[in-house]
Amino acid sequence: MRQIATWLDSAVRIPGTEWRVGLDPLLGLAPGLGDTVSSVLSGWIVVRAAGLGASPATLARMTGNVLVDALVGTVPVLGDMFDFGFKANQRNLALLEGHLADPARRRVVDRRLVIAVAVAAVLIPVGLAALVGWLVFAAVRAVGW
Repeated sequence: MRQIATWLDSAVRIPGTEWRVGLDPLLGLAPGLGDTVSSVLSGWIVVRAAGLGASPATLARMTGNVLVDALVGTVPVLGDMFDFGFKANQRNLALLEGHLADPARRRVVDRRLVIAVAVAAVLIPVGLAALVGWLVFAAVRAVGW
């Protein structure tokens, strides 16, 4: 898993810098196929993490990283620049290593994440509904109804 994460995210150091780049941004240059191949390889890391006993919350975080990488990666040029900096596979490897090193501590962190996501899942729709309501109210007032 470490080898695949390295190949995808940080295989080559850019000369004269400390920055590293992998195949993920390069694969992204091939529309559709490149992002698909990259996502499949990234997904394999998540599947292996599940086989090693990663918690459901850790797997959810890892899957989220893969999804963000895949979705933003579909945007031409911007997605490739995002891939250069985001490094989803290195993030996922760190999440897995953290879980395996101290599963009890990771469960506490995972619980906090689940609570934060639950709160966001409530607050975001409520905030959007309030914004839409305010916009409708402002539009009605502007028209003079």
